[in-house]
Amino acid sequence: MDRPVVIIPIGDVAGIGPEIVVKALTNKEIYSVSKPLVVGELMAIKRALNVTNLSLNINIVNIIGEEKFEYGTIDLINLNNVDSNNIEFGKVQAEAGKAAFEFIKKSVEIIQNGYANAMATTPINKEALKAAGIDYVGHTEILGGLTDTVDPLTMFQVRNLRVFFLTRHVSLKQAVEMIKKERVYDYILKCNNALKSLGIEKPKIAVAGLNPHSGEHGLFGDEEVREIIPAIERAKNLEIDVTGPIAADSVFYIALKGAFDAVISLYHDQGHIATKMVDFERTISVTLGLPFIRTSVDHGTAFDIAGKNIASSISMEEAIKLAAFYAKVYRM
Repeated sequence: MDRPVVIIPIGDVAGIGPEIVVKALTNKEIYSVSKPLVVGELMAIKRALNVTNLSLNINIVNIIGEEKFEYGTIDLINLNNVDSNNIEFGKVQAEAGKAAFEFIKKSVEIIQNGYANAMATTPINKEALKAAGIDYVGHTEILGGLTDTVDPLTMFQVRNLRVFFLTRHVSLKQAVEMIKKERVYDYILKCNNALKSLGIEKPKIAVAGLNPHSGEHGLFGDEEVREIIPAIERAKNLEIDVTGPIAADSVFYIALKGAFDAVISLYHDQGHIATKMVDFERTISVTLGLPFIRTSVDHGTAFDIAGKNIASSISMEEAIKLAAFYAKVYRM
């Protein structure tokens, strides 16, 4: 698998998805490490090329096997499921939400049929999905539903720093309430297995502390003593190489320097801030536990700048490259 096929659904056509895809495919390195296959709608791609003032050929792939996979050409599976010329940039529209879902669904079908090796996704809009009557809140839930995967794991990666999230889209108060021994223990096991699926035979995992200085043995909060340390010790009994809790003001830096393969962040912003301060544009979201590797840009549809040729494609480029890299080693 010198160049894995990375399938790229173009996302919400009212947002920056099509723009960042065509921009990313002007990077020759993408074609040296992968075979990008775009799933979308022809007029959305043409409109993106016009907005970005780019001249790329479009090869419509009607039958798998007609791809060119060569620099200067976009290989496109055209679903022709939305008239992008009638979709206004920067607005929530049911038609765009419906089309975005169908791009993802088709991409999953292609991978499951063995014609692609990984997926790199562009932004979709939750409100547009809802307006279209799509009963999912985002990519992870869609992919989990389409592949019958229960509770896929989200991991952020920037450079060699990998971060998992014990809790994500809940209030800070709720996140603290969710830090229980059983949950922490179970998550350590899941993260250990996820890292093994990426080809890391003996993962080294660190658990971030919750309180300042990891609580200083209960002086600044007792969650570490009461919930986190017992879970870590229990995981160690299974010969899992897990360390912590390590104060959050240093653990991510230590991991970035190579001491750990991954850090378990205890709440959303703890891990997001750490990764994005390393390199905001190159922080990539990776979904693990699916039958295939999926990477994603870590930003939204950016309706405020859609159609203005402002959006950077760096995150999209990194997502494609990381998908290709992990496609070679990913094992469920």
